[in-house]
Amino acid sequence: MKKQSLVKGAFVLTVAAFISKMLVFSNSIVLSRVLGPEGIGLKKMVMPFMGLMMTLTTIGLPVAISRLVAEADAQGNREKVKKILIISLVITGSLSILAVFLSVFGGKVLARYFLTDPRSYNSFMAMIPIIPIGAVSGVLKGYFRGRQTMNPIAFAQVLEQIVRVCLTYVLVQQLIPLGIEYAAAGAVFSSVLGEACSLIFFIVMFKISHHRKFRVSGLRWSHAREAKKVLSELLQTGLPTTGNGFVMSVSRAMQPIVITKSLAMAGVSTALITRQYGMLTGFVMPLVFLPGFINQSLGATLVPAISEANAKNNLHLINRRLNQAVGVALIVGVPSTILLYIYAHELMSVIYHAPAAAPLLKLIAPFFLLNYLQSPLQSVLVGMGYAKRAMINNILAKCTTVALIYPLASNPSLGIKGVILAICIGVILETILHYFAVLKLTDYALDTPTIIKILGAGMAMGCIGRAFFIYLNDSLPQLGGTLILLTGILVSVIVYLLLLGLLKVIRRHNIIKIPLIGRVLYVLFPK
Repeated sequence: MKKQSLVKGAFVLTVAAFISKMLVFSNSIVLSRVLGPEGIGLKKMVMPFMGLMMTLTTIGLPVAISRLVAEADAQGNREKVKKILIISLVITGSLSILAVFLSVFGGKVLARYFLTDPRSYNSFMAMIPIIPIGAVSGVLKGYFRGRQTMNPIAFAQVLEQIVRVCLTYVLVQQLIPLGIEYAAAGAVFSSVLGEACSLIFFIVMFKISHHRKFRVSGLRWSHAREAKKVLSELLQTGLPTTGNGFVMSVSRAMQPIVITKSLAMAGVSTALITRQYGMLTGFVMPLVFLPGFINQSLGATLVPAISEANAKNNLHLINRRLNQAVGVALIVGVPSTILLYIYAHELMSVIYHAPAAAPLLKLIAPFFLLNYLQSPLQSVLVGMGYAKRAMINNILAKCTTVALIYPLASNPSLGIKGVILAICIGVILETILHYFAVLKLTDYALDTPTIIKILGAGMAMGCIGRAFFIYLNDSLPQLGGTLILLTGILVSVIVYLLLLGLLKVIRRHNIIKIPLIGRVLYVLFPK
């Protein structure tokens, strides 16, 4: 399989992530209609444990594998690639066996005392097979990322969701006569089967990508020192990645407690605390993070690309690839931020029927533009072997956020806005820490002219789009609020793309190889 460029790889994963999000959304509609709130509650009880088990069994190895495989591939060291895969499979396989053993024998205790509803036991047991399946899938995902071939990952991601959506309805319908707990277990097991189909696809693609057989016997295990070195390199990246995941989990667990206590100290009533917290976490944050899949796609493609350049000691290539990633992130992040700001009231009214949440969205949206810079900067640190530095930066930022929530939110003049300010300060701090860490390693220089062009195009888009929206709203109110909003957003995006083309931020020769998109841009922006 041929390597893909950074932009093309990110584009492929972004399209797959978007399709997967749509499939997940359709799956949630099916579940809500068939299972009802009680069945969904039983399913949701075990989902956090699924994520926790995957974190424990993979211990961040997919990211480490992608970095080391890219580095070994750049050096032409095929034997090291074999060692990386085999050692990773041994580690994840051993941890999976341990996790399955503990889950099988501790399932009833967990369901009764920690999940609060003994009926969740069936769903928990249905989840267990995903532990070894997901562990092996994670290893193969890391391998393909390291080889910088993102098509297998994208197709597997979409295939997994298609299988999950189809089987969810079938299994739930077959099991619902037995009881809601069995139907919920069927919904969980559909996720397992989707992951299994994804794994089968990865195995097939892995065999196709190797014209020669992948023979374990070809390895000289007498060179134990080299194998130990590979293990050390894997854990050097994997363990900090796992630690970062735990910090995120602990931070998410602590924030609701600190927020509610702080708001109570500010004299906010219990009912209003629940309402404000629900608006922030249920309405505002999902919209803010909605375009976030571009960050995940960039992170997945940038780590091996940076690792390959680092193996060649090519700082110029590292800086160029980082500027490419920052440019792509801002091309998506700037219009998203501006649209959320200028249409905050309309979005909250149309989507959630909660216009009171609009001021919260307008306050948080501008700061979260920096969030689009975090993923490229963190990926450079991981790709260069400084995952520990990235983890420390994340810990400092999250601890700062949690520490600031109490003094800010307990202030009666701020209240829930104090919570938002604490979150925004954490975002700013994390971005600054990542930036200076990268600057110290690479003497990185921002592509200031391109950034100015993107920001200028975004602001012009906001002014023109908002003016057109107001014109439609005044002259054609019979169209309805939803249609006028969609038209205003569509016109804004078209204006933005045209401006990027005129300013030569989007260049045809950079993306002409991308199917369909390249053809459209060829028509819009010919030479």
